[in-house]
Amino acid sequence: MRNLVLLFGLALLLHLQACQRKAVPMLSMPDAIKTVDVEEIDFGYMHGKARMVFRDDKREREVKANIRIRKDSVIWMTFSVVGVQGGKALINRDSITVVSNVDKEYYVFDYKELSNRFNFEINYSVLEAAMLGNLIRAKEPTDEIGRNGNFDVLLQHENTVTIKSLINPVIKKIEKVELVESNTNNKLMLEYANFQPLGEKNLPYNGVVSVFYKTTAGLINNTITFEYNKIEIGDKELKFPFNIPKRYDRR
Repeated sequence: MRNLVLLFGLALLLHLQACQRKAVPMLSMPDAIKTVDVEEIDFGYMHGKARMVFRDDKREREVKANIRIRKDSVIWMTFSVVGVQGGKALINRDSITVVSNVDKEYYVFDYKELSNRFNFEINYSVLEAAMLGNLIRAKEPTDEIGRNGNFDVLLQHENTVTIKSLINPVIKKIEKVELVESNTNNKLMLEYANFQPLGEKNLPYNGVVSVFYKTTAGLINNTITFEYNKIEIGDKELKFPFNIPKRYDRR
């Protein structure tokens, strides 16, 4: 279940390796507009299921996940392969812990260390937003906005990372996000589709996460395809049981 770690690459930017800081050039924006509106999912608690497919240059693996979220607080997941529980994950405001039952080991990620390493602020809010199709970085007055074809464009910069969000102005939902690290041109791309009502807002029930990064062997592309189902939101309190067996090794 080592590929489960790749799941968190969508927000950890594990392959957007920053070498050194330098100024990020401002990109020209077509058809300037005054503002962009993004409808974001809001709730107390959320739970449901998802089908995820991990692909890299060597293999493909499908997992099924049970997901629970307490907004702005914790994300809890369990994973199974062919009916056998293969792992679990707990994401909170302090850290990310991924447990592999197959390999009998676990991983703990620290936000500060990851942020320093990848020259981009990585925190709980980034992870939650990426899973829900919300903005992964809050809008600021210095952001660039414009229109490109049928999409509103929001262009943001943080250190050497440029974030480009394409927003459908009709439904006010993000359909595509590109994060590019200027020193390496490594890229992470999020694509959202199949928007369906969830409460009073719309949730993207399908998505693709693509990571493009350079190695000595050439350009590598890893992808995660996800499909949500049976998603519900409400104010009823959920439980988030999580423990790590003593015999498991930390990696």
